[in-house]
This record gives sequence, structure tokens and C-alpha cells, in this order.
Amino acid sequence: MSALFLSPPSFDGFDGGAGARYQARREVTSYWYPTWLAQPAALVPGSRLLDCAPIGMGMEDCLRVADGFDDVIINTSTPSLRNDCRVAEAIKARRPSTRIGFVGAHAAVLPTETLKASPAIDWVGRKEFDFTCKEVCDGRPFEGISGLSFKKEGRIIHNPERELIQDMDVLPWVADVYKRDLDIEKYFIGYLLHPYVSLYTGRGCPAQCTFCLWPQTIGGHRYRVRSPANVAAEMAYMKRIFPQVREFFVDDDTFTANLPRAREIARQLAPLGLTWSCNSRANLDYDTIRYFRDCGLRLFLVGYESGNEDTLRRIKKGVTTDEMRRFTAACHRAGVVIHGTFILGLPIETPETIEQTIRFAQELDVFSLQVSLAAPYPGTELYEMARQNGWFAKKDKTDIVHGDGFQQSTLEYPGLSKEQIFEEVDRFYRTYYLRPKPVLRIIKTMLEDKDIFVRRCREGFEFFRSLRQRRETLSSVRNVG
Repeated sequence: MSALFLSPPSFDGFDGGAGARYQARREVTSYWYPTWLAQPAALVPGSRLLDCAPIGMGMEDCLRVADGFDDVIINTSTPSLRNDCRVAEAIKARRPSTRIGFVGAHAAVLPTETLKASPAIDWVGRKEFDFTCKEVCDGRPFEGISGLSFKKEGRIIHNPERELIQDMDVLPWVADVYKRDLDIEKYFIGYLLHPYVSLYTGRGCPAQCTFCLWPQTIGGHRYRVRSPANVAAEMAYMKRIFPQVREFFVDDDTFTANLPRAREIARQLAPLGLTWSCNSRANLDYDTIRYFRDCGLRLFLVGYESGNEDTLRRIKKGVTTDEMRRFTAACHRAGVVIHGTFILGLPIETPETIEQTIRFAQELDVFSLQVSLAAPYPGTELYEMARQNGWFAKKDKTDIVHGDGFQQSTLEYPGLSKEQIFEEVDRFYRTYYLRPKPVLRIIKTMLEDKDIFVRRCREGFEFFRSLRQRRETLSSVRNVG
């Protein structure tokens, strides 16, 4: 048979989809679509995409599926590399002739280290790996495949880089791969309507945020896009083949980076009657926000990161707190929902800047939020800053996730330990959500929709359970220390 594109089994609740900026366990059940694997799978006839975590597939069942394929391509990440190597070794033990390749940001930045991580790994796809995977699966000699690193007679060989795709319309749609290989009802994101579908309309991001993984490792800082007609046609097609879908999420790093194009896509989506959402920077004006809303936009996913101006400058966010306030007020006025994301542990965090960020989040009062810990992934400017300044709390700079799957604080600063930063996530959530306004908002949505009522009850249980588990994790870490 052809190729298996694999997101392997991992710890309970692992979300390793392409959309996940931090591959870790979430406070509530969350699964992003494995779009970065679906794209090359669409290029390879006879392929299969297997995403184990959302369907609860364990190791034995995964290995049985892998037995039927000559090529297995695994999307790995910094926190999942060890686990993914174990999976690769188990596949090889059952069928030694299987060729195994690793792709993803970690493999792109550290190809030599990734190949050395396990004897079971035959090759690594660097940077944008769609056509690299296709050429491997077509049986081309490794020596002639751009963007490939591989082992040969005990040596590691790095072929020349592959040029980034300029005409994004040459890539096939992922819709048919989703339909063939995924159970879309298994994919949940707390702030999106269920069931949802996500897709990319372009790659790359012009923003220079020091912590953001994909633009610095795979996508680049130039926003390379599909044509509006191509995007609208795929979304219309998805609407036909997935009539149960309630929301479409555009997962581009910053969909609004090219506003004329974003407006044109919105115009072409309007007649389709879709509900859609996207990533945006907090710098749009009211008229633009209202136009998107009139064309079907329901929600913006917005990275606020911090409420401290010095922190925002250090991470090169490119948006001020005043701009964020104006944007947020305009969204409230237009009736557009916001899911805001914040990061604790960015350079150079202090107890005072954490408190400032919590107060800023309360002032903005977005519908929902996510609090993450700064993740200095290899290949990012944040990683280099941490290395040069001695901010890493552990010798192993890639130790980003605890054994139970929760993201851990890998950085610490004078007067602020990694345990304190980790603990502040819990306080941030409790301080934000246990206020009358958020509670009343959540109750209102529950009373308006029976399905949402059931879902919010489940999410509430998972949320408070995860906070309890976080405290247990912190306690165990302190006891070991």
C-alpha cells in the first residue's frame, strides 16, 4: 500500500494538531485538525491519515494499521519526540522494511538531532514538507529530493533546501481527506461551535512575535495565500459534504494580515450563509469588524499575550495595550465574540507584570480566554534569548511538558521561579472566570441551546478537574525538588 500519515497515540488529552501552538494537554477536551498532515496526504494516491488521539486509538491498534503501509510519516514536535520515537521503533520491530519519516517544526529546525533520536527514523522533511513527502512516496531516490535529510551508510545527508510554495492554489483541498479519514464529530475546541472544521487559506505571517513557532520554523514571515475564489470554493464544497458543520475556522496565523484579500474572501463567503471564525491581531477598526460580521464572522481568536507594555515590546508583538482596548471595544460593539490568549512567563516576567496582565484581561472582558506558559521552542527567537540569558530552569531545554501532559514552565527569572509561574496559571483562570459577568455569560449560552448546555457542563467538569490536577502536579514537583 501507499503512505500512512500518522499522529501517534500519546498521553491522555494530547492535542498535537497543526493548529495547536503548544502541543500539550488542555484544560478542556480540545482537538485541532491535523491539517499539516492532511495536505501532503491529499497529494499521495492511496494514502491514509490516522489521528489517534481524538478517536482514542491505542498503540496496538495503531501498529496494526501501520503494518499495511510501506511508508509511515509522523508529525512530531518538541514535547512529543520521545513518544513518537517509541512508536516508530515499535513499527519497525513489526515490519523492518517500513520507511519512516518525521516532519514538523522540531524536525525542520533540528534535522540531525531528530535523525539521531532513534535508529527507526529513516528520513526527515525540513521546512514546508508537502512535496517532499509526495516525492518520497512516489519512490524517488532520496538523493534527488529537495528538503530531505536522511541516513545512508551510517552518515546523515542533508539535501538542498526546498523552495517555499509560492502559488498556494497548487495544493489540493484537504476536504476529501477529512471526509475519508477523520470523524469530524471527535474534534472539539471549547470556543468554537460543534462540530467545526478548520482549514488554511495561506501560510506564513508578517508579524515578528518572538515566541510564535510556525512562522519562524516552517511557514516564514511572508504571507503566501490561496486565491479568494479557491478558498470560497473549498468552503462551499465542505458545506455540501459536511452538512452538520456549524462553524468553519480559518487557521492561518493571521488571516487579517492582508485586509483587502480577507475582505474579498468574506464577500465571497457571504452568499454561502456560513458561520466562520479566524485568527486576528487586535488592530482592526470597527467598520472592518462589522463588515466581517455581516459576511458571517462569529469569533476572533486573538493573541493579547500580556498587559504589560515592556513585555509586549520585548516579544515584538507590534500591538499596544491601547490598540487592544480599542479593538476589543469595537468587537463588543459589533457583537463579535473574542477568545483571547495570554502567556505567562515571557521575558522578563515578575509578580507585578502577571498581576497587570490579569487585571488587563478582566478589563477587556472577552467571552473566553486561554492562559499558556511561555514555550521556548527550538528555532524561535525566544529560545535563543532564553539560552543566551540563562533563563532555562532545566538543563534539558526541550523539556516542555510534564509527564501528565500539562505544559510546564521551562523559564524562570530573578525573583520568579518556574513553580510560581506555573501556579499563576491557576490563579489567572480562577480570578477571571469566577466573576459574575463571565458566569452569567456562560449560563446565558447554556439556556439558549440544549447541546451547549450539555457541552458546557462537561467542559466545566473538565476545567475544574484540570485545575485540581495542575495543583497536584505542582505539589509533586515541589516534593521532588
